[in-house]
Amino acid sequence: MPRISLSAIICLSLICCKEQSDSQRTYVLSTGTTGGTFYPVGVALSTLVSAAENIDFSLTAISSAGSMENIKLLRDDQAQFALILGIFGAWAYDGSGPIINPQTNLRSVSAMWPNVEHFVLKSELVTSGTIQDLKNLDGERYSIGMRNSGAEFTGFYIFDALGINWSERLSVAYMGYGPSANALQDGNIVGMNVPAGPPVTAITRAYALLGEDMTILDFTDEEIKSLNYEFPLWESYELAPETYPTQAETINTVASPNILIVREDVPETIVYDMTKMLWENLATLQEIHRATKSMSLDTALSGVSLPLHPGARRYYEEQGVVIPEYLHSR
Repeated sequence: MPRISLSAIICLSLICCKEQSDSQRTYVLSTGTTGGTFYPVGVALSTLVSAAENIDFSLTAISSAGSMENIKLLRDDQAQFALILGIFGAWAYDGSGPIINPQTNLRSVSAMWPNVEHFVLKSELVTSGTIQDLKNLDGERYSIGMRNSGAEFTGFYIFDALGINWSERLSVAYMGYGPSANALQDGNIVGMNVPAGPPVTAITRAYALLGEDMTILDFTDEEIKSLNYEFPLWESYELAPETYPTQAETINTVASPNILIVREDVPETIVYDMTKMLWENLATLQEIHRATKSMSLDTALSGVSLPLHPGARRYYEEQGVVIPEYLHSR
């Protein structure tokens, strides 16, 4: 038999390993805090990828502080997919708002479910029942969300848009959703900002513990109009009775879109398979988390603020979805 040199064997082994690594690469999906909606849905997506046939990649969902951190993780290629609030897509691509440098390497995959604002306040401090009640606080401690989270930045954005002088009226605490619910029960804070797809685990737990002692504040039509001064993303959203334990009446809050995004350099076939897997397994996803019940292919591009990745665009074109011109790569 002909002799094969050690160097040739090593080269062949490296080639085989590289081919196997390329075909089975693991991509990272960055989500949010464990008490919100991003994380459980992200875990569900990674599970669906693992169970899918004829998909040559795996997906690992990780917890993060939320949208702002996710933008940084994609920038540094520590994650390749992420769930973010729609407004962060607009900020990131243009380099506006809290994001200084444009992140033009980001692409969208799909709109997801509405991100519903839950501004909670101890009932003893509620007067009008609207978000304006936060103007009446006098230095009380209020949780805005974790640092570098979507909750933090959109919370302050909403306060500024509505003329709520949070730097003077509130003593701001930076906590995740679960710790915020605990602190509310323990009396360490008087309220919390929890934007997420309902039902949110942290809000459910807080209601179960506090019941009528806590209130989710309403938004008026005029307040919603004020929120949309920069991007027309927020719409009225009704939390139906019994969305949460002991919730007897409808809560009139607001919502903006969440979107699934990806790095531009992820191969087209990977993003195509990811998009196809998402929509062809929507019924399964909806059984896992109620927030996804609002998702449909008809609204797959509603509120999407980043150009589509070519892989996602190919899937939507096959399905006959009309793609607006502004979602083509610029």
